[in-house]
Amino acid sequence: MRSRGSSNRLSNSGGSAFHSRFSAMVLAMFATMATIYVAGRMWQDAESRVYLIQELDERTGQGHSAISVDDTLKIIACREQQKKLSAVEMELAAARQEGFVSKQHLENDGTHSKKRLLAVIGIVTTFGRKKNRDAIRKAWMQSGAALKKLEGEKGIVVRFVIGKSANRGDSLDREIDNENSQTNDFIILNHVEAPEERSKKIKFFFVHAVESWDAEFYVKVNDDVYVNIDALGATLSAHMDKPRVYLGCMKSGEVFSEPTHKWYELDWWKFGDKKSYFRHASGEIYAISRVLAQFISINRSILRTYAHDDVSAGSWFIGLDVKHVDEGKFCCSSWSTGSICAAV
Repeated sequence: MRSRGSSNRLSNSGGSAFHSRFSAMVLAMFATMATIYVAGRMWQDAESRVYLIQELDERTGQGHSAISVDDTLKIIACREQQKKLSAVEMELAAARQEGFVSKQHLENDGTHSKKRLLAVIGIVTTFGRKKNRDAIRKAWMQSGAALKKLEGEKGIVVRFVIGKSANRGDSLDREIDNENSQTNDFIILNHVEAPEERSKKIKFFFVHAVESWDAEFYVKVNDDVYVNIDALGATLSAHMDKPRVYLGCMKSGEVFSEPTHKWYELDWWKFGDKKSYFRHASGEIYAISRVLAQFISINRSILRTYAHDDVSAGSWFIGLDVKHVDEGKFCCSSWSTGSICAAV
């Protein structure tokens, strides 16, 4: 009996040992698999970390360092910004080819070697008006060395503005060329000179002026107006603190829808049932700041023109954050001390 009991104890002990070894082997297997899994994940994380560090180094030029979640997000944001920047650069290049960026801006790249002018004045004239131009030269515009002195001392450039004949190179064009060769005081636009094209002519004047001269203001004047240069300069100087300003003798007026009327407006229906123009500066003389002239230059191809050039100019600033200044000194119907202009 004793030997049989001993035998049973030995078999029980052997079974326990076997189960213990089996459990240990299973645990070792699981431990090995877990180790392999963790090592694999750590290797993948290490590879990702190295890639992100390399990306960050390439973009920031910094040395090797640990990368955080914030740095990862920055890299992703940089990629998106780079794509947007490339798209903008392509659009800018296309705009330059289309002429939507001023030549002066491209040449100077935002810097100006010369002192900025106070104003560029364009006197809008046409064929057969030489007597008016001569009267203006004698009365207030001056000519020759005196015209240059006006630019140098007061920072005011004055030029007559005219287009070209529908029959290019005919006697009308030759007369203007001959006059300009003697006076050198014309802006000759590559635009057909015609009454129905006057509004477009004013637009092209502002485009030409802002691309040719860097000034605080750009002024349009009719060739039957006397201008007090000193009073004009003082008034403009008082508004230099306003980046987007439109100065003139503000008015409104009736919109005529009858085709036989002298002032017929083709787009009369756009002005509502009361047929009244929006507030705008009288066309005899008005001034706009540099930013507004640049706006006209950039958007020249999509700015609408109406029957009247003063209405057209006013329409370009509707909807913009522009300061409209109704300045009585710009009203040329009567002359008084301190007035800027007088109709002649």
